[in-house]
Amino acid sequence: MLTTTFGALADPTRLAIVSRLSRGDATMGELAEPHRITLPAMTKHVGVLVDAGLVTRRKVGRTVVCTIRPEAFAEVEQWLGDLTAYWHSTVDRLEELLRGGGDGT
Repeated sequence: MLTTTFGALADPTRLAIVSRLSRGDATMGELAEPHRITLPAMTKHVGVLVDAGLVTRRKVGRTVVCTIRPEAFAEVEQWLGDLTAYWHSTVDRLEELLRGGGDGT
């Protein structure tokens, strides 16, 4: 799942779409406007995000509205938390060694 998520977010346009949707729902036109891309191109980008499970889209009349799925980012949050905890403990051990309090193992 992480590979799919990061693959979908690797494109700058898709990353910007997720950033925009984190502030609230948006139509395809609203998402396309700042990027100056066509609606078909935006549809492809949103499709990748939908396939990755990061975004949903629904029709409201003739308009397609996109919504972020915050729960889809739980695995990324967990992974980042684990990585952060690892680096904090590594830095703590390094600081202890530099102060002369560690045995070097």
